[in-house]
Amino acid sequence: MSRAFQLAVMAAVLAGRGFTWADEGPASRRPVCDRVPGARFALDGPVRTYLGNATRHWLLSAPEANPAMIAMFHDRDRRPYRDLLPWSGEFAGKHLTGAVGVLRLTGDEELRRSLDRFVGDLVACQDVDGYLGPFPRSSRLTGQAPSVGEKGGPTWDAWGHYHVMLGLLLWDQEVGDPRALAAAARIGDLLCDRFLGDKRPRLVDTGSTEMNLAPAHGLCLLYRRTGKKPYLDLARQLVGEFAATGADGRPLAGDYLRRGVAGEPFYRTPKPRWESLHPILALAELGRITDNADDRKAFANLWWSIVELDRHNNGGFSSGEQAQGNPYHQGAIETCCTIAWMAMTVEMLAMTGDSIAADELELSALNSALGMWSPTGRWSTYNTPMDGVRKANFHEIGFQCRPGSPELNCCSVNAARGLALIGEWAVMRDARGLLLNWYGPGTIAAPLESGGVVKLVQETAYPRSGSVRIRVEPERPGPFELRLRIPHWSTRTTARLNGEPIAGVTPGRYLALSRSWQPGDTIELQLDMTPRIWAGERESAGLTSIYRGPLLLAYDRRFNAIDADNLPPLDASSLAEVTPPQTASPMTPILLVETRSPDGRPIRLCDFASAGADGSVYRTWLKVNAATPTPFRRDNPRRSVPAARAK
Repeated sequence: MSRAFQLAVMAAVLAGRGFTWADEGPASRRPVCDRVPGARFALDGPVRTYLGNATRHWLLSAPEANPAMIAMFHDRDRRPYRDLLPWSGEFAGKHLTGAVGVLRLTGDEELRRSLDRFVGDLVACQDVDGYLGPFPRSSRLTGQAPSVGEKGGPTWDAWGHYHVMLGLLLWDQEVGDPRALAAAARIGDLLCDRFLGDKRPRLVDTGSTEMNLAPAHGLCLLYRRTGKKPYLDLARQLVGEFAATGADGRPLAGDYLRRGVAGEPFYRTPKPRWESLHPILALAELGRITDNADDRKAFANLWWSIVELDRHNNGGFSSGEQAQGNPYHQGAIETCCTIAWMAMTVEMLAMTGDSIAADELELSALNSALGMWSPTGRWSTYNTPMDGVRKANFHEIGFQCRPGSPELNCCSVNAARGLALIGEWAVMRDARGLLLNWYGPGTIAAPLESGGVVKLVQETAYPRSGSVRIRVEPERPGPFELRLRIPHWSTRTTARLNGEPIAGVTPGRYLALSRSWQPGDTIELQLDMTPRIWAGERESAGLTSIYRGPLLLAYDRRFNAIDADNLPPLDASSLAEVTPPQTASPMTPILLVETRSPDGRPIRLCDFASAGADGSVYRTWLKVNAATPTPFRRDNPRRSVPAARAK
């Protein structure tokens, strides 16, 4: 498929959703939706197991097992200097960000106490000028430090402060902690004192610009929390620095705003590494704060280009730690990259209210975000490939280990955020009411703007089953609008309210139910779980990925007598669910389905998140009968079609 054809197709898709490359459309002017403050979660099923295991076996133990996470801040000016990484300052912030999000989902009191101690230890390391990094005084926010390696080197010091600021703001948002908010504000003040205004140095000149311009996003969040204009002024200044060039005329940064407005895909920007997604988040925030159409347009264009050209079949992002314009590329799909992509997608959903963004979050969460964790929660991955084996991050990026932090690396401290982000998008609200994006067993309690709390109780085996029963339990009867996400892949969805059929159910849109709700009102959804295919191209030419609902299916050697290299073409239309082997192991798959080889031998596929959990080889690009490429449809951001209709 030619690039020109891809762009033409994407233009048609965006035009169909109220957005075009050339002009800002209605999508950017929809009411903004956002997380529901005070929402409480009691999730059940596999996600609850992953959350619990990651809490017990990683989040609670990581700070004590890796005391240098805090100690590196304490002794930053002590000689001999610690041998730091350019990004060592990010570890504490990333840990805090992910752990706070998990706390929001679980309410785990032991985790709450652990984080309270952690925040106290962290803010105690802040200097009087607001500096909260690990580098010596002479090197603060300069982009270079003698403590990086034996001979010194570049630092991602502003990047580290961004992650610390983000974690502190989220902790304050969750529990209301003046220490955390004050420390985040002091970081913002430090950045303004150092860089705000024409007569001060430019942050872009400190180098490592994909990383060090990320405070543009954090400053927007700080402005929204405090209303202090210098934070907004510096954020806008840093966005202006996206277009900075050096003396030779070459770009110093990613030029995300201008190129995004022009419709240039992300992989063609000057800085297409994954870290760039964090400064790009500032565009969405500024679009909300200042109502700037170009900010929103650039952000949306860059996001859609990643969906079409760089998001992999498992919901992961990046190939070799950057965008390649090729979702079939076999480069490493780094955990940090997928987390950044999910954070960007949360902003896309908040900015537009487009349910396709929620579909993307579900795909990433149930496949890559779960798949980057051992089911036991003891370790996570650096690379979660489409085909291959799962390896612990400390096996692949062990070079990041240091005395006092033997388990710390950029991905180990970040992986929990993939689970944590569920709390940002599972249920959202706008001026009209609530948007339910998350399907799965359990209860979500959401405060209503009109007062009171409504509990949404789901009785379902989703994502294993397409049957979802939602009981609406308002604290007191009253009117509000409840919108239910109808996934783009569910081409034949039925819905009932208190047993009566509901008309107007459209794939890839929200189903709006506006009424005076009474305790016990019940909604029944039947989502279309017909297997779908994505026919591969380039490196995956001749191969096909199979989906059942939101789950990517995978061959896993532990469930099969036939080796991966000897698999015959599969009949995707004949897949039937089978009961997984009954064991007490957390490695029991979420879903197991079976078909037959031409000679009658069983071939089993499991969900991607479970594949390779014991170190066995797995595959998601498979030989499938009659897997022919199909047109890109407006209601579907991937070229997939029900397998039964692909012949």
